[in-house]
Amino acid sequence: MHRNNSRLLRLLLTVLLIGLILPKGYAQSLRAEGAENLSPFLAGTPSMGDPDARVAIIEFGDYQCPICNQHANQTLPQIVTNYVKTGKVRYFFKDTPVEAIHPQALKASEAALCAGEQGRYWEMHDRLFQNPLALAVTELPKHALAVGLDIPRFQQCLDKNAYADQIRKDIQDAVKSGVRGTPTFYLQMLKPADPGKNTVISLSGFKPFSVFQQTLDRMLNDVER
Repeated sequence: MHRNNSRLLRLLLTVLLIGLILPKGYAQSLRAEGAENLSPFLAGTPSMGDPDARVAIIEFGDYQCPICNQHANQTLPQIVTNYVKTGKVRYFFKDTPVEAIHPQALKASEAALCAGEQGRYWEMHDRLFQNPLALAVTELPKHALAVGLDIPRFQQCLDKNAYADQIRKDIQDAVKSGVRGTPTFYLQMLKPADPGKNTVISLSGFKPFSVFQQTLDRMLNDVER
């Protein structure tokens, strides 16, 4: 299992490095195999928003990734206010820690998922991204305390690597979906007016809220036709 995980991590690192040479601001409409319908990959994935929302955003992210941090603290709050809380969009987060360059990211992902057992997933998600220099494993219980978790229960979850397999699956899903780096965002119509038209739009790297707004408004308009 360890060797399989190592191979996956090396593969993900390879596609990450390929992604780094893409032009700044790269975005594309995806029709590639594996990215035409991401719904099968979403079971068990942490999400927020109305389950009946018409459009989904799936983020593939890493808690030590500086650009993921920039998105979490600058763009995501505006997406939540304008689209998630209004019932228009459901937001998913897929853990894709790249241990080869971000050695603390895996445990940070586990910490967020352990917090989810106590109904505090997004509080921990936000806390970790707000404290990017305090992600050592010894710091994680302090974050758990700050978001109001039962610390012994949290520590037990963290110590037994309860979510290691789920994170490995997220990495596999990322590779299968054509993810080239973090953060990558797939915007998908969940209930298209025309079932044969299942549009998936890919955005990669840091994007200001205005880019998401333009893309989401166009997709929502298409869904409602």
